[in-house]
Amino acid sequence: MLDPADRIAEILFGLIMVLTFTGSLSVAGAGREEVRSMLLGALGCNLAWGIIDGLLYLMDDLAHRGRGLAALRAVRRATDPRVAHQRIAEALPAPVAAVLEPAELETLRERLKSQPDTAPPAFRDADWRGALAVCLLVFVTTLPVAVPFMLIRDARLALRLSNGVAVAMLFMCGIAYGRLVGRAPWVFGVITVAVGLILVALTMALGG
Repeated sequence: MLDPADRIAEILFGLIMVLTFTGSLSVAGAGREEVRSMLLGALGCNLAWGIIDGLLYLMDDLAHRGRGLAALRAVRRATDPRVAHQRIAEALPAPVAAVLEPAELETLRERLKSQPDTAPPAFRDADWRGALAVCLLVFVTTLPVAVPFMLIRDARLALRLSNGVAVAMLFMCGIAYGRLVGRAPWVFGVITVAVGLILVALTMALGG
């Protein structure tokens, strides 16, 4: 339902959100009520943002397919083959478009012209499943970071363990992203931890 880049982005977003809550907890005088309030705030915030992110996913997916339909219609309407070839090349990934010869673009144009007309895009079952997956990813990301506070009464120890879990998750996301883009996974792991912590500090400093 979600490509790897989207999954990594949603997990990182959820991590940054929950870290703004755990990082704001003053462990020096934190009692069970303060910890409980922090946990409820973190869970509620990530659930709310998960729902918002899911709706944005639906909108983005619909817009993406709408742009594809607009490109198809532009190719069909073009009276100049060179204009149609340009529209086809713009719709393709740059490395693919760069190796296509004019004759190959013309073949694609003829095949696209012969296709039946396409109805305007509408939400599909897969879109709703993708939106649900986005929501769950953002929300579930909260749980590993919150679990130490649920199981350990010592707020200071719980915070240390929670931060350790969060850093490990940031690092693993960085490794996964490094592999995805074909770069050094360990380097991207370290960079992701550093950037994630900077974003958390910035969010807290701005009152987030």
